[in-house]
Amino acid sequence: MGRYDFRPLRVHQTASQLFASERIKHVPSWHEVVGTIPPAQTLVRTQPLQHQERPRRSNVRKPSKLFQPQRVVYEEDSLRKEFFGDHPWELARARVVLENDGRDAERKDWSLLSQPDRPVDGESVIQRQMFLLNGNPEKGQKPDPDMTPARAYDQARKEFYEVRLQQDIERRVAKEEAMATGAYFGKSTLQIGMELEDKIFEEWKAWASAEVIQQEQRRAAMYTGVDNETAALPEGDQEVEAALGEVDATIPAQGQEARGGAAFVP
Repeated sequence: MGRYDFRPLRVHQTASQLFASERIKHVPSWHEVVGTIPPAQTLVRTQPLQHQERPRRSNVRKPSKLFQPQRVVYEEDSLRKEFFGDHPWELARARVVLENDGRDAERKDWSLLSQPDRPVDGESVIQRQMFLLNGNPEKGQKPDPDMTPARAYDQARKEFYEVRLQQDIERRVAKEEAMATGAYFGKSTLQIGMELEDKIFEEWKAWASAEVIQQEQRRAAMYTGVDNETAALPEGDQEVEAALGEVDATIPAQGQEARGGAAFVP
């Protein structure tokens, strides 16, 4: 079968041959009409072309990323990654989660790390470092031309450490003043942590001692007898001496004679 199918054009001829060979008893009702007005070729339904699947090549060019959303990257992202990578416990501090509108530079002066209406945290270090690198063009504050990201990070980090040290001293002095006036404070987080650590250590110590005893018992159970050199019979036992006397009577003085086997010729 080629591209065109001519079998519908031969329907009248095929029906006539079947009727002449008496394979059908009656002529179809459309026999005379089709013989008078045969169907045209345009009315013949052609077979659709079959598409063959071709194997994809390994070097086929990948689809373009034109319609994929671009990755949004900010300058502060790398600074946050570096700071919180060096200070992971800063993320554990409780803080108020508020969405920043990105316009803190208009309302705050990041020439200083401490802000009157905002506690010092890791984000303060990031904003301080951004100020040292870029300045504040809206207020006419220009950055130092010799400032590098490493120097800005060290300076902001040093100021952050000084603030944290000052806060620790203030808490310590406030606690001492309160205790001087009769206040009582419970255990500190450090003491609680040390007690928990000591408790776990004592539990592990008891478990390790039990494991050592069990291993020694298993090692001793592997030997069912005692070495001949260290074997010793209890002295003064009459039953043991009587049993040995009976056995000695059956053992020859020169040992037992060899019976059977091949003769040995020197």
